[in-house]
Amino acid sequence: MPSLLLIESPEQLESLAGAGDITPLGGTEFSLHAPDTHWVVLDEQGKMTARVSLWWSAVPPYPGERLGVIGHYAALDAASAAQLLAHSCRELASRGCTLAIGPMDGNTWRKYRFVTERGTEPPFFLEPDNPDDYPRHFETAGFASLARYYSNLDPDLGWSIRNATQLEARISKLGITFRHLDQEDFENELKRIYDLSVAGFGNNFLYTPISREEFQLMYEKIRPFIMPELVLFAEQEGKHVGFLFALPDMLRAQRGEALDTVILKSMAVLPEWNGKGIGGLLMARATANAGELGFRRAIHALMHEDNTSRGMSGRHGIKIRQYSLFARRLP
Repeated sequence: MPSLLLIESPEQLESLAGAGDITPLGGTEFSLHAPDTHWVVLDEQGKMTARVSLWWSAVPPYPGERLGVIGHYAALDAASAAQLLAHSCRELASRGCTLAIGPMDGNTWRKYRFVTERGTEPPFFLEPDNPDDYPRHFETAGFASLARYYSNLDPDLGWSIRNATQLEARISKLGITFRHLDQEDFENELKRIYDLSVAGFGNNFLYTPISREEFQLMYEKIRPFIMPELVLFAEQEGKHVGFLFALPDMLRAQRGEALDTVILKSMAVLPEWNGKGIGGLLMARATANAGELGFRRAIHALMHEDNTSRGMSGRHGIKIRQYSLFARRLP
């Protein structure tokens, strides 16, 4: 009979062995992400067939609800998934949570959402992925889609903004200038991106900040793949008011394909500068820079269905992927 085991330390994780393709959560993630509890399902041979982390102490705000968050999810089969998700919902309800959401590894900076419409375009660099049966696990457990996200493909770097010349002139009169990332000042550049992200993403759906240290660790891992011309800042008299972060799709190179695609991964503008056209100019300049570097396609990645960036992206190109975040009301 499968059994549930509460994991209370990284040392316990080191003693686990997974069945099939299921692997234990890494000790670094366990410590850094600090879930309130982490549970695994063990089969009769003592091998792990499913795992999940739960958060209820430090969770995103949601009007009228107390959220419980389900993340670090993996399951070998439907039976293990059903057992673990039912237990997760019971535990979150016992902690006073009224709505369970997932998958989300604690917050939206980390891995979250399931791919729910895969399309034909292969996965791109840093894109979250999952087995196709994971969304069905959640749906069978009573979850339904709470929010949808999309990635679009600009197939020919043809994305542009309307009245670009007039907008450039207007932004210039406001004293806004643009520059790319300074590799020689990388640590300080990351601090600027972090500060802009905290301010610019504050109103995003389910947003909560992470520590500066965790943020810098995330970006240090991808530092070898960063091209300065694809990371842009908007400034006014030395004050940073916006940024756009893009990088090459390194998975294409790993598959032996031409490294011809750039990923527009994230963009933020200070709230007081929203609606001025700075975001559009950042996207236009990044697209132009990508063309000058020899790229011929761009992916506008992981946009919430209601985000301004999705509205801008939709002017040119096609949807290549849909993702969903799920929720279930708790008794």
